[in-house]
Amino acid sequence: MRYDLNLLPVFVTLMEERSVTRAAERLGITQPALSNALTRLRTMIKDQLFVRERYGMQPTPMAQELAPVIAAALARIDDVILGQQAFDPTQAERLFTVAPNGYVEFVLAPAIVARLRERAPGIRLRLTPFGNDLSETGVISGTTAMVLGRMVDPPDNLVVQHLMDDGLACVVRADHPEVGDTLTREQYERMRHVNVLPPGRLRAGLFQALERQGLKREVAVSVTHFLAIPEMIAVTDYCATLPRLICRQLRHDPRLKVLDAPVDLGTFPVEMAWHVRYRHDPAHRWLRSLISEVAKTVATSE
Repeated sequence: MRYDLNLLPVFVTLMEERSVTRAAERLGITQPALSNALTRLRTMIKDQLFVRERYGMQPTPMAQELAPVIAAALARIDDVILGQQAFDPTQAERLFTVAPNGYVEFVLAPAIVARLRERAPGIRLRLTPFGNDLSETGVISGTTAMVLGRMVDPPDNLVVQHLMDDGLACVVRADHPEVGDTLTREQYERMRHVNVLPPGRLRAGLFQALERQGLKREVAVSVTHFLAIPEMIAVTDYCATLPRLICRQLRHDPRLKVLDAPVDLGTFPVEMAWHVRYRHDPAHRWLRSLISEVAKTVATSE
């Protein structure tokens, strides 16, 4: 029997998204085009594959049985074809979808883009958010090239590489009436705080670090992105506890001052993960190497 291989990525994406709308967005096609592809899939497989229910499209037993087989087949095809292709970064024209968490987008993404502009001007990046769920990024199906952040319990079809570690420090306004060149535990616990609630595991890591040290914190306001912090701290007597590499950038703001945390809050890892199907893709390997190089440079520079 003849199979239309173009339909297989559609199947994998629908398995992850359970929504025609979200699957179409990830694949970069219209909803009618995806619906048409699903109709052809159903005809080819001779099964309904997905049944519309109240909370999304649920896979049939046939779809659940096919999912790991199709994912493995696509990975093998990529290994064979892509592994034979040469890659010249100075001449390459390619779009990579990368999912960084909020921290990586703030700390590493600008340096990655600058390095790409110098070495591979034809390589373009599309950034998509990396929140709590790896499956939402598209990396598990391979529709997203890689995720950057902190990986917790990644599935077996992802390769995870450690990029660097970062610690935590505190930021207050430069003319804070109660804080000088150091921040004591008593001052920290007496102050009110701005809490960053980005999606993902970084948030949990800070809460756990505070709990381990028995350090209390009264949260006055919570924000969703690191970019909100400078303006918030500059006009209040609040304190923010942030990754050191973010604090390093905030040192350039004369309205702010960066101080060591009153206790050692430890470190957290920054990682990169990608689908096994890209293991031998020359362009992907080159981009991974560049990102790893940038991370090392950013982590060690002053």
